[in-house]
Amino acid sequence: MDNFFKQKERKHKKTNPENQQKDQHSKQEKSEQKNNHVEDWEKELSQSTDFKKTFYVNQMSGKKFYFSFFISLVEEKVLDNNALPPLLEGEFHKITDVKKLLPVADVELSSNPEDIPKKLLGGNVLLTLEGEPSKFAFISSHKEIVRAVSAPEIEFSVVGPKEAFVEAIWQNMNMIRKRLPVKELIAEEFSVGKLSKTKVAVLYIDGITNKEIINTVKQRISDIEKDEIADSSFFTQLISDNGNSPFPQLLDTERPDRVTSSLSEGKVVILVDGSPQALIGPTSLTEFFNSFEDYFLNWILASFIRLIRLFSVTFSIMITPLYVALVSYHYQLIPKDLLVTLVTSRRVVPFPPILEVLFLEVTIELLREAGARLPTKVGQTIGIVGGIVLGTASVEAGLTSNVLLIFIALSALASFTTPVYQMSNTIRILRFPFLFMAELWGLLGITIAFCFLLTHLLRLTSLGFPFMEPIFPLRVRDFKDALFRLPFKSQANRPQFLRTNDPGRFSKEKAQKKKDIDE
Repeated sequence: MDNFFKQKERKHKKTNPENQQKDQHSKQEKSEQKNNHVEDWEKELSQSTDFKKTFYVNQMSGKKFYFSFFISLVEEKVLDNNALPPLLEGEFHKITDVKKLLPVADVELSSNPEDIPKKLLGGNVLLTLEGEPSKFAFISSHKEIVRAVSAPEIEFSVVGPKEAFVEAIWQNMNMIRKRLPVKELIAEEFSVGKLSKTKVAVLYIDGITNKEIINTVKQRISDIEKDEIADSSFFTQLISDNGNSPFPQLLDTERPDRVTSSLSEGKVVILVDGSPQALIGPTSLTEFFNSFEDYFLNWILASFIRLIRLFSVTFSIMITPLYVALVSYHYQLIPKDLLVTLVTSRRVVPFPPILEVLFLEVTIELLREAGARLPTKVGQTIGIVGGIVLGTASVEAGLTSNVLLIFIALSALASFTTPVYQMSNTIRILRFPFLFMAELWGLLGITIAFCFLLTHLLRLTSLGFPFMEPIFPLRVRDFKDALFRLPFKSQANRPQFLRTNDPGRFSKEKAQKKKDIDE
């Protein structure tokens, strides 16, 4: 009985003209609501002065169609030359005809008004047709404003390629794929930032890179909660293992050749739209003192230059703390001839060694900061003239000694040998804790400070991998490209600490065979 009444009610609904009128009326209301929704979006977006809406009339059907877009995001010349003529002269009767008139790859049909703001702000043109309020199309016409590829400014090399990354992520991808034209090179895209919606690409080579590294990077990027991402340096702070460490745990570079070399080793690279820098991880401490130009030189020269850099960094950090410790506490350790020179140079200085050193160190830092913030030509003049004038004047005034001025100048010069800018800033900061510990307890204080620094470095990790590798944990095989660089034929395997899926780079036996044609 219940089924009988239900069937009767269904028949009554189908045959009742009032119900049919109600259904038609509700459909019209829904279409009007959608139309109003589109108009609402256009009304809201039109508050911006760079939003534009124009209409045209098709010559065959006589129907009006509308273009809505942002002038700042759309290439109008491409729109006028490629999209407009077929729509004006072709058979344009309904919105689905757009795909016949225009290339399918450049057109996307939609009936969801929620897509409008995202597509318009992504550089697309909204196409609506008179008489079809519930359907519309998006035409791709992105405006790309990029600068030309220039030579590296921070990682400049005398020998080797003269290309550096730019602010456009797809152009940077082009430079990488040009050097690694393999299908295994995977690029996964993310959108980061609630407001900025910044494009971020994670690059790796499938079959080589450890899946653990890939998953760690993707997970940390997905977990980022920030409204705006302006540069790749934000990621250095957001996804690093220890955000309170002064040491950078991701290596940033502006060189495409360094990026491709790191990818072939089994590392992950992060590209950020709007940033001319790429991030490489995981990394180790020794990599920050290696320049990519080392690979363009003979292995003996490259190893010698690397050792000079390491000595320069140690000298830059330790020379002024040692001066304070020896003059204040351990003058018995100074040779008599040198002690006479020190006493003579300091006899008119009214300050203790720590204040004398801090005065010159702060002066050097001020000159560095002023030279970096001023225009290039003015900054160079300020650095040279300011250093000479202030150094000479402070010695003549009796505020500092001649010997200390030489040590400070050598220390500043040695700090500039660090090839990676972020690490050079860390070296500048490390000098001050050692200075204060030297003032408190002399050589004992320097030893304590060094123990704290070493403990911190041993505990530090980069994407979960040891930061002090290959020193700790000790991996002798990885020393071939760490403190010094061995010949290419001895680097047949990828770094051991990365635990890559394919540890071998090439056949060592074949690389060692050298046969001439006449053999």
